[in-house]
Amino acid sequence: VDVFKAVSMVAAKKSTVLIHGESGTGKELIARAIHYNSDRRAKPFVVVNCAALPDTLIESELFGYEKGAFTNASQKKVGRFELAHGGTLFLDEIGELNLGTQAKFLRAVEQETFTRLGGTDEIKVDVRVIAASNRDLEVMAKAGDFRPDLFYRLNVVSLYLPPLRERREDIPLLLDHFLRLKAKEHSTPPKSLSPEVVDFFTAYYWPGNIRELENLIERLTILTPHETIMLRDLPESMRATDQTATLKEDVLSGARPLSDAVDEFERELIVKALQRTGFNQTKAASLLGTSRRILKYRIEKLKIHDSSADEAKL
Repeated sequence: VDVFKAVSMVAAKKSTVLIHGESGTGKELIARAIHYNSDRRAKPFVVVNCAALPDTLIESELFGYEKGAFTNASQKKVGRFELAHGGTLFLDEIGELNLGTQAKFLRAVEQETFTRLGGTDEIKVDVRVIAASNRDLEVMAKAGDFRPDLFYRLNVVSLYLPPLRERREDIPLLLDHFLRLKAKEHSTPPKSLSPEVVDFFTAYYWPGNIRELENLIERLTILTPHETIMLRDLPESMRATDQTATLKEDVLSGARPLSDAVDEFERELIVKALQRTGFNQTKAASLLGTSRRILKYRIEKLKIHDSSADEAKL
């Protein structure tokens, strides 16, 4: 089922939802979309990052504690579970919960009641639970690293968020969204992107997924002095992944002649052919469908040598 269709389908229900996918794929965004499209939208959306809390604190953060429950507990503290009453509790990276806390959390989800640390009173709550993980909880459950009963309780509705590189058709929409959002956040007119930048972003691998894209757009919104973001405005480390894209923009803008682009394209092909043949010019010429004499002429003209091949490997 398409993720956005699934969001609209499950938003009106109270079923627990388990969202899984790589880091940065937008799991919290989807959780928020479910909450704000539900009848709980006016109630709290409470986030708990399980990976950011040590084992010694996670239970008190979730369930709270009574005054005097332990040393330095000078007053009662309300936990996240209680704060989310009437709304949604989102547990990010739930695979990081220790097994003991998992047991108490399972009971709280199933019974909708819990007891604060140091307390005896049962506290009743009405909370919708959404959990997320970048780890395979089913595999963890089989290995004994995650409670199987909790996994099945959470996995009522399962949503998989594919990495950005597998949904490139979403990139233009995300670019438009973040350009508007970051401009609003920084009180500046929205930037536009050159066609070459859009093409580059669509082809880019995005190892950090949506989080990387969002952070990049914020950086470009702040640091780009002109209205249209060009390839040369992108971070050097990113542009280094595709030198031909920058060259293409330079040629189309009139900054460099077409012959430069042709030479660079030919140079890249020759270097790759030489790499594949151990820098044997006769074999490389055969691979490229030309003569050794012509290849040798092009190698000299384009100033290709062994170190060029070595650089291309990096």
